[in-house]
Amino acid sequence: MDTINALGRRKAAIARIYLKDGKGNITVNKRKFEDYFTVEEYKYQIMRPLTMLEAEGKYDISVNLSGGGIKGQAEALRLAISRALVKINAEDKTVLKKAGFMTRDSRVVERKKPGQPGARKKFQFSKR
Repeated sequence: MDTINALGRRKAAIARIYLKDGKGNITVNKRKFEDYFTVEEYKYQIMRPLTMLEAEGKYDISVNLSGGGIKGQAEALRLAISRALVKINAEDKTVLKKAGFMTRDSRVVERKKPGQPGARKKFQFSKR
């Protein structure tokens, strides 16, 4: 099997992954997966597409992550892994789509408007 690449985005985070046959090694920005993501919930969320398709030990994944925070990066990586698995086997798309892993979460922080302290908040009104 050739190397398959996929892209995942969430908020300001971008995950570029390269997936190939292997023993299940995952490297994130040239570090071990367990060292980069220390929160167990994020590790679980990232591995969900692989566990659903029972492909945990089948592929080596190399990841380039940039931008955003740790949660955004984890969700971007989950989307990228799902997209790569669908490139390998298109029949898996229905299972991953039903779990909500094939949809990009496009919600981002609303911009601050001029003349206001935040996006929606207004300065306190003074009658006198």
